Amino acid sequence: MFNVPDVAVFRIEEGVSIHVSPVPECDPGKIRLYVLGTCMGILLLQRGILPLHGSAVAIDGKAYAIVGHSGAGKSTLATVLLNMGFQLLSDDVIPLVLAHDHTAIIFPSYPQQKLWQDSMDKLGMNGDGCQPLFDREQKFAVPVQSRFRHEPMPLGGVFELVCDESGPGIQAVEGLERFHTLLRHTFRRSVMEQMGLMEWHFGMLVRFVNQLPVHRIVRPSSAFTALDLGSLLLQTIRKEKIS
Repeated sequence: MFNVPDVAVFRIEEGVSIHVSPVPECDPGKIRLYVLGTCMGILLLQRGILPLHGSAVAIDGKAYAIVGHSGAGKSTLATVLLNMGFQLLSDDVIPLVLAHDHTAIIFPSYPQQKLWQDSMDKLGMNGDGCQPLFDREQKFAVPVQSRFRHEPMPLGGVFELVCDESGPGIQAVEGLERFHTLLRHTFRRSVMEQMGLMEWHFGMLVRFVNQLPVHRIVRPSSAFTALDLGSLLLQTIRKEKIS
């Protein structure tokens, strides 16, 4: 249960229901942001599903997670891949589970992205049919129904997107740093202790990192390199398949 001043009180119960007690005359769009974000992340945790903060894209029969901090450019890079002909599974919150055979599986969420106006301009998107998010006039909800993957897919790898002027570039993440990468980008991990999930979280991350390739993509903040990074990501995936 949590309270967002001037918005609503939210209660998430047993992984099956989200209750909302809104402040009078609060814009439904703002409530929707929290329902699809924090509330959904907590609901997934209650179900024993690991939520990662990022976008997931279906590429050549597998799903690939692009994780990173807010503003890193995850959705922009995912859009570049969608423009190459691939499909989106999730934007913002990635639901990740272990199947009975211990295969990591990503489940689809809903056919929508959130993109900044600046990214849309640089990608040549005109914004028709896109609605601005509440309180964030320069960020839009972008429907992607025709480029959405509705079926769960095995996770092929994780790409962490970071900003650094040494980029653009890509490098493999090895050893214990792979664990810390997934730890950093678990969605709403600040609630783990309160929910009594610290031990569960540790165990889940150990299982995932033992079977997944992890890479770090570096992009400079002073230049728009999303098109180059999309090509680098795709080359890395296909090179690993050959090897």
